[in-house]
Amino acid sequence: QVQLVESGGGLVQPGGSLRLSCAASANIFDVYAMAWYRQAPGKQRELVALINSRGGTNYADSVKGRFTISRDNAKVTVYLQMNSLKPDDTAVYYCNVELTVRAGRSVYWGQGTQVTVSS
Repeated sequence: QVQLVESGGGLVQPGGSLRLSCAASANIFDVYAMAWYRQAPGKQRELVALINSRGGTNYADSVKGRFTISRDNAKVTVYLQMNSLKPDDTAVYYCNVELTVRAGRSVYWGQGTQVTVSS
């Protein structure tokens, strides 16, 4: 059974930084795209950043230049470095990973980690 364990969320002041991590644990055969989504209260879940298997990245316009997504394939871990944080970045952040395990290829979600940007 695949588990995605997230860490790194918390409370930070505007202009501050946080680094989120999401590690997958299972007998994994292959890893494809890895991504971060977020959901603020009363809003739909939105894509924040994605990194494909070749290292290519895409970002939401609202985070370009401030957030950086990266991955460590050996550790099956995806990171999100968040700088110059704004109150509008407050949300629950979820990692999303496409993997192949014994049961086949599928997409998995982390449990979510709260990020609060407030003075």
